[in-house]
Amino acid sequence: MARLNEVTFIKGHGTGNDFVLLPDPDDAIDLTAERVRWLCDRHRGIGADGVIRIVRSAHVAEIDVPVAEFFMDYRNADGSLAEMCGNGARVMVRYLQARGLADSDEVVFATRGGLRRAWRNPDTTITVDMGIVVVRDDDVTVSMDGQRWPARQVYAPNPHAVVTIQAQLPDGPLPTPELQPVDAYPDGVNVEFALPTALGAQVRVVERGVGETLSCGTGACAVAATLARSDLAEVQIDLPGGSVWVSFDADGHSLLRGPADLVARGTVLLP
Repeated sequence: MARLNEVTFIKGHGTGNDFVLLPDPDDAIDLTAERVRWLCDRHRGIGADGVIRIVRSAHVAEIDVPVAEFFMDYRNADGSLAEMCGNGARVMVRYLQARGLADSDEVVFATRGGLRRAWRNPDTTITVDMGIVVVRDDDVTVSMDGQRWPARQVYAPNPHAVVTIQAQLPDGPLPTPELQPVDAYPDGVNVEFALPTALGAQVRVVERGVGETLSCGTGACAVAATLARSDLAEVQIDLPGGSVWVSFDADGHSLLRGPADLVARGTVLLP
């Protein structure tokens, strides 16, 4: 008989942005912030940028069950809640399809940022309809290592501060930037440094609750919306972990396309 704290996990990533998936259809796992931090610890736990608990929407009161069977309960590595995760959404959809829990190439699922639709492409990439990206008119200031840049406030739906760099991206590991005004993002912020290219942009990201990551799906959408490249049918966002692509449909929804890989499965003893 399994121990009460022994649960099944799947490890996956989207362009190096990695996650621990916890299938929990019956809402049985008590996923505390402490347990999330332990799971994401790369020395004492499994190691990841975040945790995705996959629970049936019937157990989430505010979700319309007939529309979305599953809810994406996403947590940052520090245990904090997030609206959603673009790379993580693709990984979750890959899992649902691999296990036969999605009965078609298209999946509708619920997140704290609203309902999302995703589908599998012929080239095995997955596209997620990320909804409307809101680019605000008011700017903020990002400071790091003695340098300051203006940044745009963007919501995709996670909060972002997008810095457009014209020369070259910052070198070396990225520390957590400081934002002005300090109360601009009461729930924390992801900061993107974007260098425009012919196809889109090269981007580095510092994620709230995580630090610098190899990739960020909502960040890619935020950068693409900020660039407003109407000359490109699909904007290529090159991140340290690989490339993803963003396009915009007739309704103004951002469509995030990219790979999603499942790399391991097993059981873990939660503390």
